[in-house]
Amino acid sequence: MSDKIKTPKGFKSSGIFSGIKENDKLDLGLIFSEYPTVCTAAFTTNQVKAAPVRLSKKHLRRSDIRAVIVNSGNANACNGKRGDEDALSMARCAADSLGIKPWQVFICSTGIIGYPLPIDKIRNAAPSLATSLRVSGWKNFSKAIMTSDSVPKVATSQIVFGNKKITITGSAKGSGMIAPNMATMLAFIVTDAAITPSDLKMATRMAVDESFNSISVDGDMSTNDTVMVMANGAANNSVLKKDSKNLSRFTGALKKVMLNLSKQLVKDGEGVTKFVTIEVNGAASIKDARKVSKAVSESSLVKCSWNGSDPNWGRVIDAVGYSGAKIKEEKVDIFFGKFAGAIGGVVASTPIERLKKEVSKEEFTLRIELNLGDGSHRLFTSDLSEEYVAFNRLEYALKIQGH
Repeated sequence: MSDKIKTPKGFKSSGIFSGIKENDKLDLGLIFSEYPTVCTAAFTTNQVKAAPVRLSKKHLRRSDIRAVIVNSGNANACNGKRGDEDALSMARCAADSLGIKPWQVFICSTGIIGYPLPIDKIRNAAPSLATSLRVSGWKNFSKAIMTSDSVPKVATSQIVFGNKKITITGSAKGSGMIAPNMATMLAFIVTDAAITPSDLKMATRMAVDESFNSISVDGDMSTNDTVMVMANGAANNSVLKKDSKNLSRFTGALKKVMLNLSKQLVKDGEGVTKFVTIEVNGAASIKDARKVSKAVSESSLVKCSWNGSDPNWGRVIDAVGYSGAKIKEEKVDIFFGKFAGAIGGVVASTPIERLKKEVSKEEFTLRIELNLGDGSHRLFTSDLSEEYVAFNRLEYALKIQGH
């Protein structure tokens, strides 16, 4: 993570150790806007939603979210009535420390599911968390939201409208349980742009669709997935107008930040050794292109072959066939990089060593041409390794035994 993080005007952040994690690791983060905001968010589509997700959705219906408090090490999911009470208590202690209302606080938690949140530790730490707020606090915030991540993830983009410079900065966490339609992750993006609530919602939806909804590590979807975008207008630009060139430029910059963060999530996936871009072209529809990319990205057989640098296009076309998309076997072409593995549904003439060399790269592109229409989609994914299995074998049992 760069030491030169650009923070939008009017925002401060912090990250401290509250005692949720062991070994003095930062585990509680806070972002605060000194000015009124407009805010929007996207949440997990999992029917099992953590208490912080349910409460944040409720708070989002009111205007002027001023802060977000995030803990790592515990998801506060599937904790029944206590989980709801703890989420509300988390909002209240942050609000009391900041001098705002509880409904102005967005709440997120990440970590182990089904284990009660140590809310007393958060309550005790909230005053220190608030007094630690700094314009330069983004690095500590980014570290405080990490779970199995090996590195913090931050991205920044700046654009100029007239003589006003607008900054968009975001941080994300996520390493496992990553799947399309809200990957298992949290992301927080703040900007000093002046924008209407409806336009911010539209820009966010478009940016999320091509970034966080287009990544996959293991195909699992979490109970806590959240992307939050908060804009406070402190740049003093003219409010971006609907369908204007400037709004389009803002949307592009927001998408750039989210795309950067989403790629960082995949590259830091648990046990990941390969970063793979799947490009599906020529589908009968965009929906079909998404179905194909999702099926291929979630195939354990395909992902294991990548881990072994094996250009097994047979496993790829198999996943294409069961994806639910309209296909014609005799029209399917499969490429590893620029080299054909299969043309017209049968093996191509490319030497196997050339294909193996391509798949042995740390980053490569798998391109699937269906040759049926104009639908296309791009998805970022990874391989599946022995290290992933080892990492995920005993998390819950070890946690319970330790307490």
